[in-house]
Amino acid sequence: SWSGYQTCYIITRTDMFSAAVAGAPVGNMTSAYSGLRLGTGLGRQFQYEKAQSRIGGTLWDSLDSYLRNSPIFYAKSVKTPLLIEFGNNDDAVPWTQGIELYLTMRRLNKNCIMIEYKNELHVPRKYQNRLDYSIRMKEFYDYYLKNKTAPDWIINGIKFNGK
Repeated sequence: SWSGYQTCYIITRTDMFSAAVAGAPVGNMTSAYSGLRLGTGLGRQFQYEKAQSRIGGTLWDSLDSYLRNSPIFYAKSVKTPLLIEFGNNDDAVPWTQGIELYLTMRRLNKNCIMIEYKNELHVPRKYQNRLDYSIRMKEFYDYYLKNKTAPDWIINGIKFNGK
């Protein structure tokens, strides 16, 4: 998820990549700040203030830093096709962060696909989902980096059937 966040951050600031994949990324630090890490029951504030994000202050004392470090607020500049992956029972990052980022990108007419794995946690654990994700990443990169024919799921999508 940290590398997923960093991927999203980088593509909102640069055009250095031709395609990107982000697993369980935080897209909006302001909406994720007061949630729970469901796996541990801990509030999420500590990780933004002092842990991974190292913002150094609370949301209300350092709002500019939270906004500046949230990819959705810079999504307008994205040119890189993005594939987002989330498990809908993610116990570390709320899967709604993926929805928020995906809907922002689509609202801005950006090239973005979101894959949701039902009943999966932070990282896909079921073999069939790990295999599916690996195949889809390869097909995504093959299409955008090697000009191979796009598989149907990239062109037409797969209908969301609810959580």
